[in-house]
Amino acid sequence: MDYTGTTNIYHNGPDSPATALLFGPKIMATKMYQLCSPEDLELGMSLLRPIPCFSNAAVEEKAVFTKERYGSVARVYIVFGQDNFIKEDLQRWLIENNPPDEVKLISGSDHMVMLCKPQELCSSLQEMAGKYF
Repeated sequence: MDYTGTTNIYHNGPDSPATALLFGPKIMATKMYQLCSPEDLELGMSLLRPIPCFSNAAVEEKAVFTKERYGSVARVYIVFGQDNFIKEDLQRWLIENNPPDEVKLISGSDHMVMLCKPQELCSSLQEMAGKYF
């Protein structure tokens, strides 16, 4: 993926690993908001904040998932059909490696489904709430 314009942030100094990143306008426009209106893209860029970086070791050390707790909650994965940020093959890999109770597809949606397909997202969430809760 082309991260042109993305800024790495080094809270612990430049000789330490990056602690956060801030996406640039190119990746936002072409990978996340490509199906959204220009106004939604502008709003997204104005609200953007740095995203913390985590090492796999830190996550693995602290993440403890048990069937009694994590497994007791119904999970539904919604695949966004035209997500250029998390491509569908990666979404399918995530599903295969951590199977949810149900998989839904919202076709014609980029990464920002709540902006480009709000009605479909709301309908899916209502359906899931009625079915699982």
